[in-house]
Parts: sequence; structure tokens; C-alpha cells
Amino acid sequence: MNLPVLYLHGFASGPSSSKARIFSEHFQALGLEVAVPALDGGDFRGMTLTSQLQIIEKTAASRPCVLIGSSLGGYLAALYAARHPEVDRIILMAPAFGFARRWGSSLGLDALDDWQRTGARSMLHHDLGREAEIGWTLMEDAALYEEMPAVSQPVLILHGIHDDVVPVSISREFAANRPNVTLIEYPSDHQLLDVVDDLIVRTRDFLGLAAPE
Repeated sequence: MNLPVLYLHGFASGPSSSKARIFSEHFQALGLEVAVPALDGGDFRGMTLTSQLQIIEKTAASRPCVLIGSSLGGYLAALYAARHPEVDRIILMAPAFGFARRWGSSLGLDALDDWQRTGARSMLHHDLGREAEIGWTLMEDAALYEEMPAVSQPVLILHGIHDDVVPVSISREFAANRPNVTLIEYPSDHQLLDVVDDLIVRTRDFLGLAAPE
């Protein structure tokens, strides 16, 4: 397997995230081309699922590729693969399927109403290391997309059973009755950093790559 790899980071994260660096460095060392695009495109406030998918499309450049996505990046990887048959296979870590519905439920009606009324909501941006505003258009746009994309490519899902951000039940539901999906569960949380070495091994095996010498 010598296809380019696109790593898609999570929400309010970026190319400098821990897993992005670890995966990028490992697979570059194996001689693969790895791209880690900044999915907010420099405009976190105006970011939507559509704008992120456009960045993925521009980076992939219609080439066969492998997508690795974490959290919201996993959901985006599935959305993109469902619309682009040239994608060879995808690896999803704690994929945030049903993003709009689940986030809306966790915030509650009062917070959602306030966000819609003001047009923006402040939150911690992990990559920037500070508070940043995200526009209400994110939620309006996200509601237009299917919660569980119909992906036909081989899929590997890696999910922690103690995940309190995206429950593992979401991945179990996605994997059920889908013979193209392999789900591996870990005694870990949403970040999966304590099992990252095994994530690398599982990903490498899924892609048919030999271990580095």
C-alpha cells in the first residue's frame, strides 16, 4: 500500500494535536505521503461541515487515498468516503457520528437558543490554547448531513469504552450489520492516547504495511 494518507483532526483541534503528530511521523517514516490539513481553514468562527469537506476534497485532489479521522474528523472521513469511491479505506478513532444531534442534546435547549440568538458561542480551542468563537452556521449546516454515512469501503473503528464525549454505543450501532466495518474497543477514553501504540499497530495491519525495521 503506497497511497497518500490524510489525517483529519477533531473539533477545536488542529494539525499539531498529539495523535496527528504521532500518526503523521510514524507513517511518513514508512515512506508514505501524509497530509494533515487544518480543517478550519483559518476561520474557526465560520467553519461548517461543508467547509471542512471542501478542504478535504482540495487536499485529496480526487486521488485514491486513505483517510484517518479522529472524533469529528472521523465523522468527516466517513461523510467524504461515502461521496468519493476513490477513497481506498478509512480508519476512524472515536468517530463523532450524529454530531449535530448529540451536541445539541448535550448543550440543552437554553444554550442552543442562546447560541442561535447571538450567532456565536465561545469555547476552548485546544489547538489555539484559548477561547474562540464558533458560529451558529455550524449547527445549521451539520443538520443537512446524514448521521451515519453509507460507507462502502473497508472501515476500521477504534473506540474507547470509557469515552464520555462520543459513547462507544455510537460505533457499535454503526458497525452492526456492516460486514465492511471492523470495530476494536479499548479500555480507554475519548483521546485514546494511552493506547496509541496499539492504534498505530492496528492501523498499520489494516493497511497491510510492514512494521518498521
